[in-house]
Amino acid sequence: MNYIKRLELFILQWCIALTVLAQITVFPWPAHLTEKKEIFILTPNINIKGNGEYADKLAQDLCQDLKNLSFLNIKIPEKRSIEFRLNTQSDFEKEAYSLKIDTEKILLEASSKEGLFYAKETLWQMIKQRKGKLAVCHIKDYPQYQWRGFMLDESRHFFGKEKVKQYLDLMASLKLNVFHWHLTDETGWRIEIKRYPKLTTEGSIGNWHNPQAPAKYYTQKDIREIVAYAADRNIMVIPEFDMPGHATAVCRAYPEVSGGGEGRWKHFTFHPCKEETFRFISNVLDELIDLFPSPYIHIGGDEVHFGNQSWFTDPNIQRFIKENNLINETGLEHYFIRRVVDIVASKGKTAIGWDEIVDAGVSPSKVIVMWWRHDRKYQLLKALEYGYRVIMTPRRPFYGDFIQYASHKIGRQWSGYNTLETVYDYPSSINYLMRGYEKQVMGMQFSMWTERIANEKRLDFMTFPRLIALAEAAWTLETRKECTSFLQRLPIFLQWLDEKGIYYFNPFQPSSTPEPDAPDKEDVLKNG
Repeated sequence: MNYIKRLELFILQWCIALTVLAQITVFPWPAHLTEKKEIFILTPNINIKGNGEYADKLAQDLCQDLKNLSFLNIKIPEKRSIEFRLNTQSDFEKEAYSLKIDTEKILLEASSKEGLFYAKETLWQMIKQRKGKLAVCHIKDYPQYQWRGFMLDESRHFFGKEKVKQYLDLMASLKLNVFHWHLTDETGWRIEIKRYPKLTTEGSIGNWHNPQAPAKYYTQKDIREIVAYAADRNIMVIPEFDMPGHATAVCRAYPEVSGGGEGRWKHFTFHPCKEETFRFISNVLDELIDLFPSPYIHIGGDEVHFGNQSWFTDPNIQRFIKENNLINETGLEHYFIRRVVDIVASKGKTAIGWDEIVDAGVSPSKVIVMWWRHDRKYQLLKALEYGYRVIMTPRRPFYGDFIQYASHKIGRQWSGYNTLETVYDYPSSINYLMRGYEKQVMGMQFSMWTERIANEKRLDFMTFPRLIALAEAAWTLETRKECTSFLQRLPIFLQWLDEKGIYYFNPFQPSSTPEPDAPDKEDVLKNG
């Protein structure tokens, strides 16, 4: 670089230094951050390189991203560089990374693909926020929890693969790494299963507010495309095949495996005794496992009592309970869960179930528990004492269908509602329960149930900005979390949502983002 160009760059650096200092804003907040007064100015012709296959790919991705930035307009002869360095022999933890920015070079280092990817996401946030004028700094970062999840229910309302991809992009930026996909329930079955075509021709008809809505579902080609898209962003996709309850869509299509039920709960459960039921489940699982390479399959296991009325009166079911010494209908439910968990294990996968599964007598080596019933802290403690690994997604504060502001009229409540702050501060209120069991707590998940979410605008409104808070709560060390700091940084991410056309709830100006209508405009459901 010649003398005149160096002088111009030096003057420019000092002119903008005061506006950049103390302005590093990234999500989630990192474990360690040190910064200096100097500035690194990004230019469109900077040398970007990697040290191998995956590092080279990330370097190429960043090059492509930079081409779309209009603010990179300072052209100088370049000897500076951005380097991606993947070193599997280094002592970084699996998802940890280092991002070092000095005046001449940016170095991103990790021992895993995940870590190097997160280093790139952090750098990309800084580039967008400061328009390429980066404070010299060193970030050393790693997550608090290994499971940082978002669940989307598309049984009640279907949103389609482009919306799912948009959310996967946002999850990647927030370093969320699990997409729990709730694709089967009462309302509709949303996955093509070639062995059982009626699951989609009949089971996918309808949605929560219109039982005659046209069939909507994902083809197996769609599923593979989305799973690959997620994997490219280091996100694992976990399918949920809900059973023995919440099986209405399945049993409507194939009544031969139905366990009965009455009124609105007709066909709610699988038949718990027929061998045909378990063959059906095994066959469906074979296709799911082929579609989803993750080591986990979510099998539900919750709220069976809503629709098991026929179990009490069916003579074959009652005889089965007696002959197998199952005591009662709850014992039969637990028998069903144990059999399905064994089927999943026989296929080389680990089952995940809602917290009712703790009482089924399943080996902790075969199942992971999702604790969802916030009012039953004893169920969380029981799971930990029994040796289960646990993922925390309690209704309060991690269910996205709960209202988030006092004046909102559509959604759920339970002795309160789920504000941005309560999401961010979790799990400080229950840390005492987990003391001594920290290694069994895999992480946290924000779960979006969609009974009253029929369109993308309302989905965005109920998801953001609470998902941003969950991401930081799950990634950032407790000693580094500070809600005031988070709220000060939050407008930056909201600006990025604006650029993507996402309609979020603005906690700083609530009246500026009116609550979108739900399908039937019904009032808040209390303790529902």
